[in-house]
Amino acid sequence: MENLYKIQNLKHEYKWNRQSVPILRDLSFDLERGCFSCFVGPSGTGKTTLLNILGLIENPLNGNLIFCGDDLAKASEKVREKIRLHKIGFVFQSFYLIPTLTVFENTSYFLPQLGHSREKSRKWALDVLALLGLENHIDKRPGELSGGERQRVAIARAIAKKPTVVLADEPTANLDSETATRIIKAFKELQCAEGTSFIFSTHDPQLVEFARTVFNMKDGLIQSRVDQ
Repeated sequence: MENLYKIQNLKHEYKWNRQSVPILRDLSFDLERGCFSCFVGPSGTGKTTLLNILGLIENPLNGNLIFCGDDLAKASEKVREKIRLHKIGFVFQSFYLIPTLTVFENTSYFLPQLGHSREKSRKWALDVLALLGLENHIDKRPGELSGGERQRVAIARAIAKKPTVVLADEPTANLDSETATRIIKAFKELQCAEGTSFIFSTHDPQLVEFARTVFNMKDGLIQSRVDQ
């Protein structure tokens, strides 16, 4: 199967008090299109940073970041922005919903930029909201929602674009077990129906159970890869 990502000798670090703090240490791995993969490990081990790099939000310090056949490790912001818009959906831990927009407006926010008609944008946004159990909240604003509901809106916004890949940082962290199960099954349904790839950072054993591939991380390194 064709590679979605091919990562070679990826390194990253941050500056703190004029010192370099290694975050990711010489990572190399492949992910296939249609993957359903989890990165697990202790907090602070580099999982979120890795998702940010895979999502073209941050540039790695060194190494190759090949996405859909193109090495984007040093790509310009203009190129990265276009790819993020068209091919990548991101679910952030902090949601980053627009507080003045309704649930529906947040979900459909990117669709006109992708060239979809108003009718098509509305239909797909409503379908996604129904899939995630939010059909009764479409006119509410984020401040009127619980943390779990805001999490689901963030997920809806990410998948409404029908991206090539969804990168989700702890997507079930604010959800009760029943809702988490519903969300995970929705992810799997989209993987099967649309061929969407899903890559997660998670501590949730329930989500890990559904994964095809699990990467165990520690201290910025991949300790093991398990194909389930």
